[in-house]
Amino acid sequence: MINPYKNSNLSHKKQMALMFNNIAHSYDFLNHILSLNIDKIWRKKAIKLIKKYNPHIILDIATGTGDFAILAAKKLSPHTIIGIDISEKMLEKGIEKVQKKKLSSVISLQKGDSENLDFSDNYFDASLTGFGVRNFENLQAGLEENYRVLKNDGVAAILEFSKPERFPIKQLYYIYFEYLLPRIGKIISKNFDAYKYLPESVENFPYGDAFIEKLQNIGFKTIIYKKLSFGIASLYICIK
Repeated sequence: MINPYKNSNLSHKKQMALMFNNIAHSYDFLNHILSLNIDKIWRKKAIKLIKKYNPHIILDIATGTGDFAILAAKKLSPHTIIGIDISEKMLEKGIEKVQKKKLSSVISLQKGDSENLDFSDNYFDASLTGFGVRNFENLQAGLEENYRVLKNDGVAAILEFSKPERFPIKQLYYIYFEYLLPRIGKIISKNFDAYKYLPESVENFPYGDAFIEKLQNIGFKTIIYKKLSFGIASLYICIK
């Protein structure tokens, strides 16, 4: 398991909360700048693919500052979206955004543990997870909880970074993620560890077929797999 603070005795989960609390002030700006705003396109793709399922009650896992939840509220017109995250500072930023966009009647953001969800079985029509599953302390437990709270025939949309495999994208990606991104992140956020952790966590995440196998073993009956932007990210649409 990869931790952002190598010399810390804190658990992985507590390190995640600390890291995101530390970078919350610059997270949105850096997220969009470092991804060249492509992350917005990826989320729109995910929302487009689950729209046909007409979800009314949606869970946004590892919601961060609420971008996925806000987009879902605008595009899917659900009754309720509940976003959870372990970082209080990220949630504070997200709540501010939700209030500014006058979506508080639809979106509720709250502190929660993705691996121990405080919701009943078969409760949600859909779940969203944007770039959060690779941060789980226990990936198996997090996926099982996601599956548990979905209704039968419910849909989980999971967006996560992966690794491009073709020349020259593979080489350019490596240079950017390994060398440029941590240094840009340090300059703007003053937190080198957080943006050094990102490529390390992607490197160790079981993307593609390996991740699909895990989803199938959890019980998802149908999985639609999409490579995005030459494989920089992957989208998994999973039907319970």
